[in-house]
Amino acid sequence: MKQEIFEQYVDKIVDAFKITREQLFSKARDRNTMDARQMLFYLCHRRPMQTIYIQRYLNENGNTIKHSAISHGIKMAKEKASTDNDYATIVDSIEKSVFI
Repeated sequence: MKQEIFEQYVDKIVDAFKITREQLFSKARDRNTMDARQMLFYLCHRRPMQTIYIQRYLNENGNTIKHSAISHGIKMAKEKASTDNDYATIVDSIEKSVFI
């Protein structure tokens, strides 16, 4: 079930940020891709989904990432959501659109 939620978040985020799945799971460090990736971490964390599951699903999609990087991304997305109304709106919209 957690993986289905993860996949729904991925689909919604790539649409919202106008990027591909490959870009989302890449090591790209451009701001748009990093914001999208961090939002994915944040949404999964809020679900709540344990970091180990997030890490596993990222790895299955070709992105090996450390637990600490996911935790940092969650923190960055949380800060951005509290200061950027547009970002917070996207987070809320995606949360409401995921079913299970």
